[in-house]
Amino acid sequence: MKKYGKKVVRMVALAFAVAALFCVPAFATGGNGDVSGAISQAWQGASTQIKSVVNDVVFPALDMILAIAFFGKLGMSYFDYRKHGQFEWTGPAILFACLVFALTAPSYIWGIVGM
Repeated sequence: MKKYGKKVVRMVALAFAVAALFCVPAFATGGNGDVSGAISQAWQGASTQIKSVVNDVVFPALDMILAIAFFGKLGMSYFDYRKHGQFEWTGPAILFACLVFALTAPSYIWGIVGM
């Protein structure tokens, strides 16, 4: 049992030594420690890319999913109307409101976020 414990201690010590050997200190903006400046600079560089990806990929995908859900719910509500004689507007109305919100979001969301 002692032999096994020594092996485990050696392996853990070796793992810590290798980790310490490969650790590299990271300095924000040349070593002066200005982390907020580095984050601000990185955000300004990436904000245009983020905005274009969200406008060209995320919002259209969300709009498509909401449109499919809206028309599917509208069809299901119609079939429920045919079966029970009462049309339930709540589901389609909520999905329609979400669809309108998502369709118009690119025009005002960037002003809220500050881009």
